[in-house]
Amino acid sequence: MLIQNRIRQVSHCRSQAIPASVLESKLPLVMKGLVADWPIVRQGQISIQNADVYLRSFYNNLPVTAYYAESEVNGRIFYNQDLSGFNFKSLSVNLNDVLNSLLNFVGNGHAPTMYVGSTLIDKWLPGFRTENDILFERMNPLASIWIGNQSRIAAHYDFPDNIACVVAGKRRFIVFPPEQVENLYVGPLDLTPSGQAVSLVDFHTPDFERYPRFSQALEAAQIAELEPGDAIFIPSMWWHHVESLADYNILINYWWRRTPAYLGTPANVLQHALLGIRSLPVEQRQAWQALFNYYIFDVDESTHAHIPEAAKGSLAPIDEKSARQLRAQLLNKLNR
Repeated sequence: MLIQNRIRQVSHCRSQAIPASVLESKLPLVMKGLVADWPIVRQGQISIQNADVYLRSFYNNLPVTAYYAESEVNGRIFYNQDLSGFNFKSLSVNLNDVLNSLLNFVGNGHAPTMYVGSTLIDKWLPGFRTENDILFERMNPLASIWIGNQSRIAAHYDFPDNIACVVAGKRRFIVFPPEQVENLYVGPLDLTPSGQAVSLVDFHTPDFERYPRFSQALEAAQIAELEPGDAIFIPSMWWHHVESLADYNILINYWWRRTPAYLGTPANVLQHALLGIRSLPVEQRQAWQALFNYYIFDVDESTHAHIPEAAKGSLAPIDEKSARQLRAQLLNKLNR
């Protein structure tokens, strides 16, 4: 599978605050050497054993959630054959046991897949960010760690913006703009490997007879391979396929949203639309599409200028108080 478009790359001064131009970007961006001065990156450059010892020094022995899959899946964290379940087991374990297994299987071409994903650093590795962290302007992002051996995570999107930093091993990112969703053949919304709907296409061996439009997605795809110390910015809602290429990989990522948390999650709106709009006759769906365009997607300062300010109600800019009121109204209507 050949992807010719490379993600735009810049060199970044180390130990510097992420500039607003990056945080507000609408396109993916690779930042070479962004975290190369982190102690864990430097330890990993000496050896994976050094990185391992350094990481364990912060661990507080709380159980973590780990995925285990047999070697036959070739690292692909995915569904079983009929999409009734998954090809991996999810276990609550001590992180030291995972790290021991990772070290024991280094160099073993038939190793099972081991994967610890999206684990909050401040909860499980207190003090780690004192020595290994990015400075963000005007925000406090959620920082998580991802640990494992060779694995493939199916293309998915995240609502928050994301900066992912490779600190040990190597990773390959393939990203797609949001409008490619119809060409990625997305699976179920309710039963998902780790919370987000994913593309059903196997990127190693894509079946173009079964998924013919995937070739169009590939034309829009961008790719980057990151070394230790490198980071990638993935904008909100961009689809991304992530592959860990080494026997011992550590990634740190930061998530943040550009709107206040009290405004809720757009995925909840999608679920409500599935309930209330999808089954309507086509002419009614088109009418609601026009209303959504008017009130939501095409809204600007002139849209409701004809309504007196005191009468705008929920059409006015929403603050935390009005968000609570609107949420209470919704709950009352849903519970009828």
